[in-house]
Amino acid sequence: MAERKKILLRLDPAVHDALARWAGDELRSTNAQIEFLLRKALADAGRMPGSAGRMRRPGRPRKARDDDEGSPPEGGGED
Repeated sequence: MAERKKILLRLDPAVHDALARWAGDELRSTNAQIEFLLRKALADAGRMPGSAGRMRRPGRPRKARDDDEGSPPEGGGED
């Protein structure tokens, strides 16, 4: 996977606070919320590049499991 770009973004403190609260409500970091909103704006404007990778899901990344002991069957239900 390509390295993610780093940028410096200057925001009005009130805008940052509002973004941070919104991000918290959706279990995202402020950075992820900004990326989410930028991607939505690009898609709505028909400018989202086809080569753009997918965004991670909100919340903490899932821990990798070494074994499946104690976890439900892969189908998720009973047969």
